[in-house]
Amino acid sequence: MTSPIPVLFIHGLWLHSASWQSWLELFRTEGYGPSAPGWPGDPDTVEEARQNPESIADHGIDDVVEHYATIIRSLEAPPILIGHSFGGMIAQKLLGQDLAAAAVAIDAAQIKGVLPLPLSALRSTLPVFKNPANKHRAVSLTAEQFRFAFGNAISAEESDELYERWTIPAPGKPLFEAAAANFDPHSPAKVDTANSGRGPLLLMSGGKDHTVPESVTRATLKQYRHSEAVTDLLSFPDRGHSLTVDGGWRGVADEALAWLRRQNLGSQR
Repeated sequence: MTSPIPVLFIHGLWLHSASWQSWLELFRTEGYGPSAPGWPGDPDTVEEARQNPESIADHGIDDVVEHYATIIRSLEAPPILIGHSFGGMIAQKLLGQDLAAAAVAIDAAQIKGVLPLPLSALRSTLPVFKNPANKHRAVSLTAEQFRFAFGNAISAEESDELYERWTIPAPGKPLFEAAAANFDPHSPAKVDTANSGRGPLLLMSGGKDHTVPESVTRATLKQYRHSEAVTDLLSFPDRGHSLTVDGGWRGVADEALAWLRRQNLGSQR
């Protein structure tokens, strides 16, 4: 029997790794070997994470990358990475380091070199940037802040439900690092976008995303112009930042599965 292709799901800020639950079940059904380990310091449950924000605080981009790199090195084969928001940035870094077979970066946080920073993105991250001390803290969103940053393209009722079900405090450090990326020659937000030997990459964007507007994703695509490796872009015009967890998640997942099959990375069942 051939072992199933491992798939590693990487969450972003403010969502617990358990928010990948539906994706895990689907990919397992499709014959993959999926898992969704949390970031360093993440407690096992949403409730524990809310009660212990200090365990999440002060982890930066390099900490998270090395955390997942260690997990990858324990696997039997290079995994497919599927990351959302900052998880999408982490997935791109790991792919650029030749640690993955492929990556799907969904509404990925901006990498070094991406210049557009729309006002909606600034407003989405204001809860962190309003206090410089938040660089070393974990910060929570209110339901209203979550509605603007994640749930603007769904009903208020669904946004509130997702907020109650999946949100946890998030470390402020990665946001401060990303904001300073273009002024820091050694920024942890730098990705090896020129690597032509890496696996294929799919960038997904939501046309109504306030946190990572589509213009950021398109600017990210341009950063890969010197690489001969497969780099594709897929947009969902009517979707916001909640697209991996809201009622339309299956359509996003199905597109990811279809793309993987086109890269000859379908399951071995």
